[in-house]
Amino acid sequence: MNTRPPTRRFEARRAAIVASAVGVINRKGVRGMTLGDVASCLDLVPTGVIYYFKNKEALAQACYLQGVEQFDGLLAEGLAGREVAERLTLFLDAYFAFRRRIAEREAPEVVVFNDVRALNDEAVNAAYVDLFRRTRSLLDVPQTERRARNALNARAHMLLSEVLWSIVWLPRREPEDFGWVGRRFASMVCEGLAAPGAAWNPIPLTQLMAARREDSAELFLCAATELINEQGYVGASVEKISARLNVTKGAFYHHNAAKDDLVLACFQRTIEVMRLAIRQAEQVAETGYQALASIAASLVEYQMSGNAPLLRTSALTSVPEAIQRTLLDQFDRISERFASMICDGVADGSLRPVDVNIAAQMITGMINAAADLKFWTHELSPADAVALYVRPFFEGLATPEGEGR
Repeated sequence: MNTRPPTRRFEARRAAIVASAVGVINRKGVRGMTLGDVASCLDLVPTGVIYYFKNKEALAQACYLQGVEQFDGLLAEGLAGREVAERLTLFLDAYFAFRRRIAEREAPEVVVFNDVRALNDEAVNAAYVDLFRRTRSLLDVPQTERRARNALNARAHMLLSEVLWSIVWLPRREPEDFGWVGRRFASMVCEGLAAPGAAWNPIPLTQLMAARREDSAELFLCAATELINEQGYVGASVEKISARLNVTKGAFYHHNAAKDDLVLACFQRTIEVMRLAIRQAEQVAETGYQALASIAASLVEYQMSGNAPLLRTSALTSVPEAIQRTLLDQFDRISERFASMICDGVADGSLRPVDVNIAAQMITGMINAAADLKFWTHELSPADAVALYVRPFFEGLATPEGEGR
C-alpha cells in the first residue's frame, strides 16, 4: 500500500482549491457553492477538484475546519490574558490585525460561518462547538448552575457574533485603520455603551408585539424565514418551505409567484418590524439609551417568542446579487438611524462617547444574532434573553452578570 506523504505540489494545489472555495462560500453560501464555481476560479475542470476532494461536502468541510483553526490561533492570544477585559482586548487586537492582513492579501481569507449549520457535517459541528467553548473561556470559568451557564453562553454567542458580523461593515474602512477600529470596538465590547450610572430601564414596545398577523401569507413568511436562518438562501428551497408547512408545491405557488418574491418579502417584513420598533421607541423614551435599549429588548423578545421570527441579516451574504444591494442599503439606513440615536444618548449623557458608526453596526449585529441564541442556551425565556443577552451588550461583557453599571 502506498503511504507516501503528499508532495508540496499536491498540498499547494489543495490549498488553492480551499482558498477558492472559501471565496465562493462567502459569496454564495455553502449550499450555493458548486465544484464548477470553484474550478472555474482556478482554470480547472470540476474533475480536477474531485481529484483532491471527493465531493462538494468534503471541500466545504475543509474550508470550515481551516476557518476554525484560524480562529483558534486568535483565541489563543486572547486566552493569555488574566482578566476578562484583558483577554477580550488581546483577542480583538489579534482579530483586527488578522483582518488587516487579509485585506492586504497577506493572509488567506477566512470562511464566513453564517451557513455552518446548513452543511450539517459532524466533524465541522464538533469543531465549531469547541470554538464556541474557547470563545466562552475568554469571558469566565465554566459555570454549572443553569442561569449562570446561560448568562455565560449568551455573552459568548454575542461576542462571537459581533466579531463575525464585522465582515459586513469593516471593508468600508481602510485596512491601515483596522487597528484603531479594533480598539474602539474592544472598548464597547468590554465597557458597553451605557454611561456610568445610567439606569437600565427599557420600555416594552407593546404595539410591536400586537402587530403580528395570523394569515396564510404570514405562515409562508415564518416558514421561509426559519429555513433561511437555518440553511441559508439556497437551502431554503420551495420544497423545504412547503414541507415545513405540510402543503404542496402547488399551494406554495398559489400564494407566492416565486421563491425570490417570498425571500424579498421576508427581508421587507424584518425591515418594517425594525422600523416600527424605532418609531415606537422614539415616542415613549426619555433618553437615547432608553430608546435603544427599548428597541433592542423588544426586538429580541419578538425574535425569541418564536411566533414570528426576524430574518438574520447575515443571510444577505448568499442572496442573489440582483436584490442584495437594495436590501443592504435598507439595513444601512436602519444602522444610520441607530447612529443618530446614539448621538442623542451621548448628548443627553445617558451613553458614553463612542464611535457611533461602529456602535450602530454592533447594535444591528446583536439584534441579528438573537436568531441563533436558542442554539447556545437552555430553555431561555424572552425575558431572560433581555436580561442575559441584551443588557450585557449595553453594560459591557467585562461587567459581571447582575452587577449592572
